[in-house]
Amino acid sequence: MKRFLLTIATLAAALLCYAQTQQSKMPENIAYFEFNYNVVHPEGRSYNHNPTFFIYPDAKVDEAGAKALIEKFDMRDVIKDNHISIYVINPVGEKYDKAADFEGFKEVFNRARSGNLKVIGIGNGATFINTVLAPTDAAGHIAGILTVEGKPGKAPAQSWGVPAYVAGKNADKSAKSYIAMNKAVKDGDRYVNPDEELLAVVVDENTNATLAEIFDKAWNEILVKNLRFNNYKHTHYEGAKYGQYGPYELEPYTVHEALGIKREIVTLEQRIGLPWLWYEYWPEELIEGASERSVPVMVLLHGNTNDPRTQAETSGFIQVAGKERFFVVEMEWQGSKNYGVMGFDGVEQVIAILLAKYPQLDPSRVYAQGLSAGSITATALGIRKSYVFAAVGGNCGGIYSGSRTGRFSNYDFLWADATQKRGAVEMPYCSMLGTADMVVPFYTPDNYKGNSYLNAWNTYQQMNGMEVTSELDFSIDPLFGLELADRETIQTNKGEGIKIETGFFYKDEKPLIKVIAVVDYGHWNFMPAAQMMWDYFKMFSRDTQTRKLIYHGK
Repeated sequence: MKRFLLTIATLAAALLCYAQTQQSKMPENIAYFEFNYNVVHPEGRSYNHNPTFFIYPDAKVDEAGAKALIEKFDMRDVIKDNHISIYVINPVGEKYDKAADFEGFKEVFNRARSGNLKVIGIGNGATFINTVLAPTDAAGHIAGILTVEGKPGKAPAQSWGVPAYVAGKNADKSAKSYIAMNKAVKDGDRYVNPDEELLAVVVDENTNATLAEIFDKAWNEILVKNLRFNNYKHTHYEGAKYGQYGPYELEPYTVHEALGIKREIVTLEQRIGLPWLWYEYWPEELIEGASERSVPVMVLLHGNTNDPRTQAETSGFIQVAGKERFFVVEMEWQGSKNYGVMGFDGVEQVIAILLAKYPQLDPSRVYAQGLSAGSITATALGIRKSYVFAAVGGNCGGIYSGSRTGRFSNYDFLWADATQKRGAVEMPYCSMLGTADMVVPFYTPDNYKGNSYLNAWNTYQQMNGMEVTSELDFSIDPLFGLELADRETIQTNKGEGIKIETGFFYKDEKPLIKVIAVVDYGHWNFMPAAQMMWDYFKMFSRDTQTRKLIYHGK
């Protein structure tokens, strides 16, 4: 538990130190560097997956020229709203050189440690991107490309693809290699990969457009749509060097407005102590248009010391809400310098406030999910506040025991609660984890006793009146060491093809526990799991009179 707390708690401090380190060790070909990071501002977006811009000019510029180029793009509002950091990168020599500048790219990439890298080029800088970066495995490290008036490159035989906005003179010719790399087909005014809509190409042949006009369209049509970050065989915030863990995962960058979702920031003053803070996310047509008690409620809980928008912006649940139209609330539940700790009772109180405030919300379909410490808390809430929720779950956290018991849960107390309720209370539980997580580790045949995930599954088996599987046999299943029903291996298109291993524990006909293991994945959200978790949650509701669980079937 100590490592878990230190690892997450020091993340913000590490990022701030990183900015100073970058400034003091900047390579000579960096004409300008700007780091933007605001962890405490409640407006706008969180610092999670904040973009980084690498800008390659047509020819060498000094610091004044670099700043002038940024102003021509008129990107200041975008920079501020999204905590964007910027590198204006000159050629290493007098002119761009394929080998030297590719090595220069890798050096700056390793320093930037960005999981949401946008590469922008003009003229010769665009040619460097088109002909050197895009056709190599660098494409799998870049979240989006904007090139203006560059010469065309040649598509390689194999590529991870990269979203691209190609503008200005020769745009139609330069776009061909991106279309080929992305295996994209014509889809309205863009080209899109049929199996991955984020792999898109937009061609802008308007040679009279200003850089500001081009950037505005490129940002809204390509660059803001997605991110890349790498959580394969490590945890992304631990850092990685170029090529160390293969291609980066391509995921959507959360822009709730684009999904037709309205966000409201709410603070509640307390009679004693600091105020509470939470974020409400409403599909716009449901605010006035939904009938009474018709809208499910998804409660999200961020990780230890994380920004309170972390789960909304990185879990995938806002994207799912945009499709399936439910209400989402994420709370600053554990307290910070400016906001108070809610605790289990406070979380319940906020839910009660929301149900009274919005008659559209359905009290029979309230669900909770969290990341890391938020997962540990959601897991505990399902036991302690079982009458509130229809199902709970979490990413990368279970129930700690013994010397690893922390302030978020207590195995002995939760086991006692589950034992008292055994068979009388049923609570569906969904556990998502990464098998390469070193912060909240998954178990092995040698150390499964007391593992937090197995503790959580066992505690829910106990409360649900199921057989408790405390002894494992890895001849039954080499990954889980126990028998799961409906066992399935799912091959995704993320990274080099990340696999998911999943299955259920049943009680009679009810799948009361679902397990989602992302193979070789570190400590963080895996965004495709949000839809999987929601598909599981929505099979259940809770009778608001008897508080009995209702199973609606698959």
